[in-house]
Amino acid sequence: MVLLRVAQGDERAMEQSITKFGPLVWSIAKRHVQDHSALEDIVQETFTDLWKSAKRYNPAIATESTFVGLLARRRAIDFARKESRRPQFESLPDADSLPHASTESSAALLCESKDVRAALKELPEETQRIFSLHFDEGMTHPEIVEKTGLPLGTVKTRLRRGLIDLRNKFRRLDSGQSPSNP
Repeated sequence: MVLLRVAQGDERAMEQSITKFGPLVWSIAKRHVQDHSALEDIVQETFTDLWKSAKRYNPAIATESTFVGLLARRRAIDFARKESRRPQFESLPDADSLPHASTESSAALLCESKDVRAALKELPEETQRIFSLHFDEGMTHPEIVEKTGLPLGTVKTRLRRGLIDLRNKFRRLDSGQSPSNP
């Protein structure tokens, strides 16, 4: 009874159980998972679980093979369920197959740094300062809070409102209106 010796903490018995039950654990895991590295992980986790839970083994209830097989099956099913909940991502197409930038002349595409700087000067001074800290100096919201003493919500709101105001100004430019007209 190798599992009873594993339950007593016998490392040599653990090595024997890996040799004895390895093919069983591998075949059970392979029924539920196809990825080779995931299979290796499941087998390793199963034997780690066996080391921890060998004390629960009762020869009057099941054979050693059945006990180890149940551990492997549970581990494989848990892994498969977890994988099924993970979102599936599609790979991005090659850059050559992506559409090229539009050649249409629009204010949004032709917007230059000087236009952005001019639009920024129309924002309230405190918003300009927060924009400078965030975009020019690369500070995070908490760093801006620490530097300015403003509440976090205020910093986030002013950044968001400032971005919305800038977007609206450039949309008006795109539609042919003057930037100062609402």
